[in-house]
Formats: sequence, structure tokens, C-alpha cells
Amino acid sequence: MSHTVDIPQSIKDSLRKFRFARRNEGSAAIVIKINKQKLIMEEVEQFDNISIEELAEELPENSPRYVILSHALVHSDGRTSFPLVLINWAPTSSEIGLLTLHASALMDFQTTADVSKVIEIREGPEALTSDVVDAKLLGK
Repeated sequence: MSHTVDIPQSIKDSLRKFRFARRNEGSAAIVIKINKQKLIMEEVEQFDNISIEELAEELPENSPRYVILSHALVHSDGRTSFPLVLINWAPTSSEIGLLTLHASALMDFQTTADVSKVIEIREGPEALTSDVVDAKLLGK
């Protein structure tokens, strides 16, 4: 399979460490971007115990990102789990070439991150809320 964008071992290691980190509360996220000149993925930042709304404000309004989110999810029976979800942050105001590159690498990144649920966000920070993430994870 050909890859448009390289995922370096350092990103794979960060994703693995993030996946297996113990969490007791709140949400945590790791943000990845594509370096268009080098055609390589780069880690932007990691957040720990951040609200979904705070995370949305941290993301750029005109540049796509992949966000792996560990989210505290309360089930109807009272259990709390911390599932991983991939947020495909792709604002419509982004440069079209970067959006195309981002879209072409999405499946490869999703496979590497080993995440089954994907939430597409194109409308900016107001579209990324706890309610949206909960509904997607609970299948509503």
C-alpha cells in the first residue's frame, strides 16, 4: 500500500504510550498535524484532563488536525469508561491542498492509531462539544 504521508516511529510510540496511559477522570488528547513540505506527521501537543470545549478552542480554525481523544464516558448503568476516538478536525476554511493531503492520510492514521470511532468536525470549535462526542460513542 502506498502512503502519501509518512508516520514516523516517534508518532507511533507516542500513540502507543497515550493508548495505554491510565486515566481516572476527564479527557486527554494528542494532536497530530501533517507537515506539508516534508510529507510527514508531527505531534503538536498533548493535553491531560482537558474539557472537550477547551480542546476545541485550542485547535486551529484554518488547519486540519488528527486528534486522538480519551474521553470519560458515563454509561446508562453508571459505569465510566475511557474509550479512544479519532477526531478528524478539518475546518472548511483550511487550504484545499492541505485538506486533500489530510483526507488522503486519514485511513492510514486511523489504522496506525488503532481507533475504530471517527468523528468528523468541519464547522469549527462550536461543533466539537461533549454532547457530540458522547452521542457518537454511545451510538445515539
